[in-house]
Amino acid sequence: MKEVITPTSKSYKEYLISSLQDVEEAAAYLETFLESNEEGREPEVLRSALKDIIDSRLAANNLSETAKQKYQQLEQMLSENSGNHLYTLIEFLDALGYRIKLEVKDS
Repeated sequence: MKEVITPTSKSYKEYLISSLQDVEEAAAYLETFLESNEEGREPEVLRSALKDIIDSRLAANNLSETAKQKYQQLEQMLSENSGNHLYTLIEFLDALGYRIKLEVKDS
C-alpha cells in the first residue's frame, strides 16, 4: 500500500484529480462507492466519483472518445434513475453471494 501524503499547498480537488490518474487508485476509489450499503448510498456521490475519474483522465489527456461517449450514456442513465438499476444489480449479486470488484485491465 502506498504511503499517503496529505496535500498542503494544493486544493483537495487538485490532489484528488492528480491521485486518480493512478489507475489502481481510481479503481479503489470507485469500488468504495459501489460497495456502500443501502443506507449509505447516495447516487449523486457515485456520479461525482465517476466525474472525478473522468476529470483525472482528461487532465492526463488519457480519455478515449469511446470512453467519453460511454460516460455520457452512463451519466444520462444515472441522472434518469438515480443509479437504481446499477444498485439493483449489485444487490442481486450480493444475494447470490457475489460482489463487484474492480481490477485494472492489463495494457
